[in-house]
Amino acid sequence: MATLELYSKGANVWVPDPDAVWVSAQLLQDYRPGEKHLLLQLSNGNEVRYPVGSPSDLPPLGNPDILEGENDLTALSFLHEPAVLHNLRVRFLDYSSIYTYCGIVLVAINPYDQLPIYGEEVIDAYSGQDMADMEPHIFSVAEEAYRTMIREEKNQSIIISGESGSGKTVSAKFTMRYFAVVGGAAQQTSVEERVLASNPIMESIGNAKTTRNDNSSRFGKYIEIGFGRKGDIIGANMRTYLLEKSRVVFQASTERNYHIFYQLCASRELPEMRSLKLDAPENFRYTNQGGEMQIPGTDDLSDLERTRNAFTVLGVQPDQQMELFRILSAVLHLGNVNIQASGRSSDRGYIDAEDRSLAVFSKLLGVEGSQMAHWLCHRRLAVGGEMLVKPMTGQQAVEARDALAKHIYGQLFAWTVQRLNSALRAQQGRTKSFVGVLDIYGFETFERNSFEQFCINYANEKLQQQFNRHVFHLEQEEYVREELAWSRIEFSDNQQCIDLIEGQLGMFDLLDEECRMPKGSDESWVRKLYDQHLSSKPHPHFRKPRMSNSAFIVLHFADTVQYECDGFLDKNRDTVFEELINILKASQSELVAELFQQQKNVSPVANGSIRSGKRAAREHKLTVGFQFRQSLQMLMETLNSTTPHYVRCIKPNDLKEAFLFDPKRTVQQLRACGVLETIRISAAGYPSRWTYEEFFSRYRILLRGPQSQDQAQAACRQALPQLIPDPDQYCFGKTKVFFRAGQVALLERLRAERLRVAAVIIQSQVRGWLARIRYTRILWATLTIQRYSRGALARRLALILRYTRAALVIQKTYRMMMVRQLFFMIRQATVTIQAFTRGMLERRRYRLLVAERAAVLLQATVRGWLARQAYRRVRAAVVFMQCCIRRKAARRQLLKLKSEARSVERYRELNKGMEVKLMQLQLKADQEARESAALRETLMADREASSAELAALRATIQKLESQLQEKPPPGPVISEKEAEERRRAEEKAAQEILQLKEELQALQKERESFCKERDDLSASLLEQEEKQEECVHQAVSQVTSALRAEVDEERRKYQGLLREFTRLEQRYDNLREMSLLTERTKGHRRTDSTQSLEPLSPSTPLSPQSLTPLSISPFPSAVPSPEEVRRISVTSPSAEKRVSMWSSEASMEQLMEKMDVAKDPSVKMKGEDLAHAYDAVRVANKFLESQLRNQCSQWEKELETLRSQLAQAVSVSSSAVQRQDVQELLEARERECVRLRRELKELRNTVSLRRLLTQVFPSALATETSSPAQSKPAAVTGLLECRKRDETKLIKNLVTDIRVDSALSLAPGLPASVLFLCVRQADCSGDQARARSLCSAAVTAMKAALKKHVTDIDMTALWLKNICLFHDLLTQHSPKETLDSDTLVPLSADMNDLIHTLSDLSIQAYQQLLSITETRLQNIIVPALLESETIQGLSGSAVKLAVSRKRASSEPRTVGGEAPTMASVLRELGALHTALTQQALPKTLMEQAFHQLTYLICASAFNSLLLRKDMCSWSRGLQIRYNVSVLEEWLRGRGLQAGGAVATLEPLIQAVQLLQVGKKTEADAQGIVRTCSALSSQQIVKILTLYTPHSDLDERVTLNFIRSVQGLLKGRSNSQPSQLLMDVRRVFPVIFLYSPPPVLSAEQLVIPVSLKISFLRKA
Repeated sequence: MATLELYSKGANVWVPDPDAVWVSAQLLQDYRPGEKHLLLQLSNGNEVRYPVGSPSDLPPLGNPDILEGENDLTALSFLHEPAVLHNLRVRFLDYSSIYTYCGIVLVAINPYDQLPIYGEEVIDAYSGQDMADMEPHIFSVAEEAYRTMIREEKNQSIIISGESGSGKTVSAKFTMRYFAVVGGAAQQTSVEERVLASNPIMESIGNAKTTRNDNSSRFGKYIEIGFGRKGDIIGANMRTYLLEKSRVVFQASTERNYHIFYQLCASRELPEMRSLKLDAPENFRYTNQGGEMQIPGTDDLSDLERTRNAFTVLGVQPDQQMELFRILSAVLHLGNVNIQASGRSSDRGYIDAEDRSLAVFSKLLGVEGSQMAHWLCHRRLAVGGEMLVKPMTGQQAVEARDALAKHIYGQLFAWTVQRLNSALRAQQGRTKSFVGVLDIYGFETFERNSFEQFCINYANEKLQQQFNRHVFHLEQEEYVREELAWSRIEFSDNQQCIDLIEGQLGMFDLLDEECRMPKGSDESWVRKLYDQHLSSKPHPHFRKPRMSNSAFIVLHFADTVQYECDGFLDKNRDTVFEELINILKASQSELVAELFQQQKNVSPVANGSIRSGKRAAREHKLTVGFQFRQSLQMLMETLNSTTPHYVRCIKPNDLKEAFLFDPKRTVQQLRACGVLETIRISAAGYPSRWTYEEFFSRYRILLRGPQSQDQAQAACRQALPQLIPDPDQYCFGKTKVFFRAGQVALLERLRAERLRVAAVIIQSQVRGWLARIRYTRILWATLTIQRYSRGALARRLALILRYTRAALVIQKTYRMMMVRQLFFMIRQATVTIQAFTRGMLERRRYRLLVAERAAVLLQATVRGWLARQAYRRVRAAVVFMQCCIRRKAARRQLLKLKSEARSVERYRELNKGMEVKLMQLQLKADQEARESAALRETLMADREASSAELAALRATIQKLESQLQEKPPPGPVISEKEAEERRRAEEKAAQEILQLKEELQALQKERESFCKERDDLSASLLEQEEKQEECVHQAVSQVTSALRAEVDEERRKYQGLLREFTRLEQRYDNLREMSLLTERTKGHRRTDSTQSLEPLSPSTPLSPQSLTPLSISPFPSAVPSPEEVRRISVTSPSAEKRVSMWSSEASMEQLMEKMDVAKDPSVKMKGEDLAHAYDAVRVANKFLESQLRNQCSQWEKELETLRSQLAQAVSVSSSAVQRQDVQELLEARERECVRLRRELKELRNTVSLRRLLTQVFPSALATETSSPAQSKPAAVTGLLECRKRDETKLIKNLVTDIRVDSALSLAPGLPASVLFLCVRQADCSGDQARARSLCSAAVTAMKAALKKHVTDIDMTALWLKNICLFHDLLTQHSPKETLDSDTLVPLSADMNDLIHTLSDLSIQAYQQLLSITETRLQNIIVPALLESETIQGLSGSAVKLAVSRKRASSEPRTVGGEAPTMASVLRELGALHTALTQQALPKTLMEQAFHQLTYLICASAFNSLLLRKDMCSWSRGLQIRYNVSVLEEWLRGRGLQAGGAVATLEPLIQAVQLLQVGKKTEADAQGIVRTCSALSSQQIVKILTLYTPHSDLDERVTLNFIRSVQGLLKGRSNSQPSQLLMDVRRVFPVIFLYSPPPVLSAEQLVIPVSLKISFLRKA
């Protein structure tokens, strides 16, 4: 009972409501004992009078607002039904949180929507975390069970219950998925895959659509997942309970049969399914009764494919799967068997001999159809020791048919479960411990309840009893641990109801007894129940309905249920006739015979019995009720031997709508699932528990005397008796103080009252001080105002007198000035108007003239432009047509050449074809030379003709000039007529000259307009070119970024595969060690080759495990082209081909791909033929190459000559015809040059073919002169020589057996330098095999050394440096890199595969380096970054009510241990930085490593922040921001920000900024959307939802503000990720930038004596 003092004005209470169950109301006046009514104001504003008969009738009090949305119901101050219902509604609707703790129970509300909270990143976030620190989740319960099992080595159970449609099956699937991910990471076995594969199988054969759920489990199951010593899954076992077999033959309206039937019907068109003779589900009686053939959103065909894949994973062969499908199809056909009635009174049933369904049924099961038809309609009876056959009525035959169908399906279901268990059974050894997942039906009550509901509710009674006792036991343990003086807590025990059902002469006993009676009936059984439990000895939990004699009522713990007795006996017997079973036993199908041959050996847990003609045998058959009791008893024994964890699933509404909350249905389920019982047990004791430190921090203002955190317990013990007078309301423990229900609210009220009194005192003092200050200021202001007012009046009088005199002077002067200005203004206006009028008239006349001229020019320009455009279009069309024709001809020629090139016979005719082609080319060259000479002669003749014509013209001009000078004097005076004609001619000439001048001016203007148009067009073309260049640049940049992203993705996938390969290789080594250990225990003394130095011998080749496939290398210089990568991956299917050098067969394939030759004919060619063909090709190619080069140079010289001649001809002659002919000739020569260049390119490809053939047949070039590379080794100096017998010793002393301190003291890269000089010396000496063997042994030794130091970061960095240096040295001296170098001598041995191996090994070393650091950081990231208080005292006084009281974790926390801080994180990062710096690794590599690590830190901390409500506060955000800034400063101080390490922390920085900014106004919402650009919408809303005020000065984020932010986020671009959590497993691909190392020499190396490699000699 809460304290009456809390019922004061303004207090919130809960009152009953018929619709909402409970509604909130507020007290309008204080309650005084003895009052009969409470004056309340409801949430809708109405005032009501609530009747109160006694203090016990007072309405429940509401919790403080600060507790609204609490994630643990037991943390509420007032524990009662309305508080629980309201808290669940707030979390479900307002915060979209479907999980809530209720003590040890996880309440899960079905959202009927897909939520992004079950990904692998969420599993990673919950893995290894304490249950008390994380938000409620199904993964949290699974993690708690897993950790408890590992720590205490005790079996665990997770009990998931709830009514149909509440999400039990989904919760069980997510639980098993969590165990598969967490428990399968150690060994990477397939057990977890098989465990998950069992889900689709059990769903298909055990789930169906009901009115409440589309995927309802119609059976209960208990799955035991077995774990080994290392916490890995090694097996599983499944037990099932009470399959609803009646659904096979009957479905209610809008329901379906089991999914598997509809999946088979949907796949009837598949080839392998046609033999089943299936049809649409509408045509089968067993599938069409409910009327629902399809479930929205599901695909039965794909579901069947998923089921078949699951069968395959579990080891069920395809032929056995088809046997199973045949049996299921036979059940469908059995339902369509038509049983007809005959006889006088239709008392005899029969089946037509031509019944198609019976024939298909018999064929599918391999039984005799006539026998099956006979015994479906007849039964055998034992009368007087004789066996009689009696026909059955039609109804009895139908019942026999349905009983057979149910029995077949039940046996098939049991066989499937047994087959799954055999596939999931542990194979590796004995299971150390297990976690059981119980997915069982919840309490059910319908309008008509039958035998199934009776068994289900009985099972829930047993589970509820176990749950109540466990909760009481935990409460008792808590009180004992705190050494409290406590009395026994009373709680409701349902043992009486259980005794009613299963006790002696209970309901099950009477039911079994009635089943054994020959003429037992449901009515007689009910009468026995009435006599036993009502008449003779009335039972408090048994009642009889008033209006029925065939029903009974049981008062269960959750509700009162009325059961109808119809069908109880038949369902309890569950019989099928023995004759039908015998027919099935004789089936030709092995699976059918196996199902029913095992009938004798069925365990007592199995359901069903066989009815035969012998009465004695029938009496000893086990009933369904007895079997169910036995299986339930075994389940309870299992659960009692484990540590239980409870999940209660709630169905929020019956409409299956997303996030719709029905309070009536929810309260009904809360009462049924035991959540309220947990609250009652908690409320009966001390539900509120605070540590002394938390209590001191929260209520220190109520304490008196000196206050110190060190003396918190003493201060609490001293102050509490004064605050709470009743000592029974609290109790002191060792570390906590316990309060009864409502006392925390009382303390909150006292605290608020103390704060209010203090606030009133402060306000009174401040207001008095402000009043005195105001009075002083007003007095001083009054005196000052009076003094200034009197002075102002005197000065105003003097001013008035001066102003009067001045006004007269100003008026006189002003009037004179105004008259003068008016005169000047009028005169100026007149002159201006005249000038503008005259100018306007002249301009108008001029504009008319200009417009007419412009129109004429515009018409001329447009017509000319149109003509030119038409000409350009015609010319472009002609050119395009010519291009198309030439392209078509070129394509034909190309196809012809390709077809000729693909012919293998071409290679054999090359020696003939090349000679013919040589002769043709020679003839063609001679012809071209003759044409050139002819053209040259033509040009000379044209030049001479033009010169002669020019000389003749000059002579003519000179002759005319001389005649003009020698002209005689003028004749006599001309006549008048001649003068008139001359005058007219002159006038005409003058007119023509004038006209010509006008035309010239017009042409000049037209020229100017054309120039302007040309300039405009040029500008527009330039602008278009710039735009096109910009578009091209953007497109190129987009394509480049896309290609870069694709390359990064491919590199990431390849490095992920490499990481997986490393794990598998480690697993292989572990298995090999285990096998060797096993052999030694058996007496074998065989030593492992990996333990000796033999594998390090240079003669030992690399193992297949040490070499990986060629793929995307992190070294840019070593990356082959994509075509080479794909070609190698296609032509190298096996590991040996990937490791070894090219074989002649592989080279042949690449050769054919290079030359576009078909593979099939060339495979038949012999090596000798190809060698001869190669010799011919080589000789011909050399000759053709020299000829074509000479011809090309000759043509280029002639082309230059023709160009110079053309320039001279153009300057000398103005003939357009000659200029056009020369231009055409020049174009022809240019085309010829292009053709010759193309042929030259083909010859270069032929040269590359020669190089490939050289690799395939090196003996073919034995006659050639030795290559220049063989003459270079004599000039190489500064090497180290290692004798053959010392190579093993060298590798042993330098790599495998080197001590850690000695290795770390070496110069960076010294082992790799020494090994390379030895390899180089062996290569230069001509022993390529020895050089390659030594290099291979060195690589193997480095790999072994890397595995040896798998946890040493310094040694891993050392070998990473040596591997990278060794790779760079080999790459630097490869033939590909030394082509352009005159100083470096290439290696003659082929080291390409070893270079790729070193590339992969460098990736492995880098990944191992990061793995070591990540392992060290994993457990300290969240405590250091989120929980550590670097700023001391910031959150000490801001402890939130009840949030500081966390859930009690099953794992006790260490007290007094050093908590991780940012110094711990920086220490680990500093260790990595020091290791990389000491080995002088590149800066880019360090930036990439720290970029990966900072992403891990950010993702882990960010995910934990989103899942922990106690971290989402202003003070905690300030702490986290400071910790992140420390990390940023550390990274910047070491220059690591360039690689993106600091930018990776941006999501975490924005998240903590979101905790610190204001969250009230619209401007705040806009600022949040603008600032949090790195966060997705879901992440922003999640943080705002989790935001929790830790002090009274702060407030929660309102729902209106959250909706406002959501509205603004919708308008933001969708570039952010959609998932809620960051992917912790994301790996950024590493890139090793190739930088050629300096030239290495033995004189540069300083080799310490401690290495013991003095046997090396300088060469």
